[in-house]
Amino acid sequence: MTFREHRQWWTLPVHQLWLDAEAARLLRFGTSLEHPAGGAAWLDDRGNPDLDHPALTYITARMAHVHFLASVQGYPGSRRKADRVFDGLLTTLRDHANGGWFESSADASSPEATKTAYTHAFVVLAAAAATAAGHARGRALLDEALDIVDRRFWDDGYGMCADTWNADWTELDGYRGINANMHMVEALLAAADAGAPEIWRNRAVRICDNVIGWSQANEHRIPEHFTAGWVPMLEFNSDDTANQFKPYGATVGHGFEWARLLVQASSVAASPGGHDYVASAASLYHRATQDGWQAGPTPGFVYTTDWAGKPVVTERLHWVLCEAIAAAATLGRHTGEDRYDNDYREWWDVAAESFIDYVGGSWHHELDSDNSPAAAVWSGKPDLYHAVQATWISRRANSSSMLAALRADKG
Repeated sequence: MTFREHRQWWTLPVHQLWLDAEAARLLRFGTSLEHPAGGAAWLDDRGNPDLDHPALTYITARMAHVHFLASVQGYPGSRRKADRVFDGLLTTLRDHANGGWFESSADASSPEATKTAYTHAFVVLAAAAATAAGHARGRALLDEALDIVDRRFWDDGYGMCADTWNADWTELDGYRGINANMHMVEALLAAADAGAPEIWRNRAVRICDNVIGWSQANEHRIPEHFTAGWVPMLEFNSDDTANQFKPYGATVGHGFEWARLLVQASSVAASPGGHDYVASAASLYHRATQDGWQAGPTPGFVYTTDWAGKPVVTERLHWVLCEAIAAAATLGRHTGEDRYDNDYREWWDVAAESFIDYVGGSWHHELDSDNSPAAAVWSGKPDLYHAVQATWISRRANSSSMLAALRADKG
């Protein structure tokens, strides 16, 4: 065997130092993370709060999650940042009258306000990180958020979470979505690793089993949108293809994200339906790579494809590349196959050359098909969640969650 065959990038000390340095650089981004209304502000291209946006609960939770975990690892300054934005989840972003969390700081007085499983998944994730970091109210908030998920979103008949309620929990929308359930899997695995009852890990793998079944029936392209009875709606939003959260077609980055989550879940739980999670993860990964990767002088991943794998939205979103990198590292460590290391190297090269903003800070959140900064789908650099996690997942042994990975670091 050659020297090259023994030295996957994620094992190299110099690469590990580079990942640590990039994580530290990312965590310094933001002149101020706090929104005047409480919670985290949407950050613009230079890291300044963009107050044209209200404080969004999912952004608040993601920034709290990132900085609580950074504090556990020993990044100075992160604990104070985490505490300040987490306070928004305890106060202004919380619906003290009806329970649960608003979508934003603007919703308390809005008759059109909704409450979504997507946002509540991130509240669970942040509360799990706060618990791991020793926040005095972390565990109580985790228990409260899981209670809301149990009573309002979890549908035990389908083994999935519903999507959207009105503010006082009297009307449940008929739409069902995979995106919210994907992030719920991540959150529930973290919650169990933070000490929540084992039933939450069991529910996470029930969601995984359902997604595997739908993907296998669709050539490993995951349907994103469903009716209330969980019938796929493949043409949903065909007239709004670049929607930020509910785009038409197959979302390439979700193929990678599910691949990673399946490997994580396989480390702590068995599939209720007897699925091979690692084999399913590999199928999703290879489909996303085949459909989404655009080689050439300006390489990158498209955002979405149609159901034959033809690109629809060709802008390159940073989170898609981050999830591709994380999936390559996760599957590569698990299988030892060089093809994942080859992808991992190429994709970090693209990140370093095109996405990392060495002048303005953080990563460009969107590039066009020529790899120039763009804002057709996404403006600004609102949070650090995907990019920081790409560095951390690349750096550490596979675990069911980042909480478990950090616990393993401590021995």
